[in-house]
Amino acid sequence: MLHSILLFVLVVAGAAFSPLPKANARSSTALNMASEVKVGDKIPAVTLQEGQADYGRPETVDIAELIAGKKVAIFAVPGAFTPGCSKSHLPSFITAQEELKAKGVELTICIATNDAFVMEAWGRTSGGADAGIRFLSDANAELSKALGLLIESPVMVRTKRFSLIAEDGVVTHYFSADKDSSDTWAPNVLAAL
Repeated sequence: MLHSILLFVLVVAGAAFSPLPKANARSSTALNMASEVKVGDKIPAVTLQEGQADYGRPETVDIAELIAGKKVAIFAVPGAFTPGCSKSHLPSFITAQEELKAKGVELTICIATNDAFVMEAWGRTSGGADAGIRFLSDANAELSKALGLLIESPVMVRTKRFSLIAEDGVVTHYFSADKDSSDTWAPNVLAAL
């Protein structure tokens, strides 16, 4: 009897925490996502959020305004504090800041779909913010969607891993992780500059 009750509770609890079935099980491309960004594309005017120290109210940042007139490196990760992003992708840009500046890169920006508070905490605790990297939240995935770099995960909508160089808002170099994640790391970016 106890075994039957336990089994019933597990089934009911499992159903309660299972994802709801989608009315239309279409891929993320059904979200009116643009085609994947390429060299020559302009970075769209999208509002992102930047977390502030001591849990201050996040500030809005128009990415197009922020990068206007500058040579910038933008890299995106599927998630802050995740192993590959924290152990490899982000550290590669932290250690490459001086070399990027020597190649004319004026600003490095890290993007993820985590909220602004998580991005601020990751930037602060990783040393990335101290290295001069700006950590911006694309929590609504508007930039990721506009760049054609949106992926769905079981947890949340995420950004595909990528890096790019833009000059005055126009993409001059694009690095995809489709073949290998390390293609998007700073040494590969530096080698192309």
